[in-house]
Amino acid sequence: MKDFEKERKMAGKIHNPAKVKDDPWLRIREACKEFNDSKFWEDKKPFENLKKFFGRAAKDMTITPPFYCDRGDMIFFGEHFYSNTGLTILDDNKVTIGDNVYFAPHVSIFCPNHPIVSSVRDKNFEVDLPVTIGNSVWVGGNVTINPGVTIGDDVVIGSGSVVTHDIPSHVVAAGVPCKVLHPITKKDEEYWQNEEKKYNEDKKKFDKK
Repeated sequence: MKDFEKERKMAGKIHNPAKVKDDPWLRIREACKEFNDSKFWEDKKPFENLKKFFGRAAKDMTITPPFYCDRGDMIFFGEHFYSNTGLTILDDNKVTIGDNVYFAPHVSIFCPNHPIVSSVRDKNFEVDLPVTIGNSVWVGGNVTINPGVTIGDDVVIGSGSVVTHDIPSHVVAAGVPCKVLHPITKKDEEYWQNEEKKYNEDKKKFDKK
């Protein structure tokens, strides 16, 4: 059956969200509540049930409750995803998250956008835009990612940022609004690879004790 409101919603056009027919509102809220109230560190069943609602869920993903989303089926998680506590995703359009992505506490991703003009906004209209996050991205605490944003690969987003525009790959970005601070350079790579080397050497010494 055709759904006029859903077709406009998924096309990023103005629509009335209250009239979309296939909204899994009740089912996803029940799954979120069960997960948020669970002893998640020992009882894995509520999280496994929650994962069934996602568009894609990796076997090795971790979410620390509380967690909230609007639908679930519009979120596509990559491999080895980790989120600390307080993740909120308003997935009224597609949210795509790449592999090896890490979220600090209280990250928010918003797809819904509302008309600036109140005479239209007051009639319950909104525009939902997709959000895309690339591979190997670390998002700091209390970051807000706004509708329609794409974040590239190998990116660090500093704590407290509000991401209102696209962020390119291989950079550190931060601020309100979020802006590129500097690229991730060969020097950065060499420094952290050397730190990893020191770690491995110290681990060998420790294991020999």
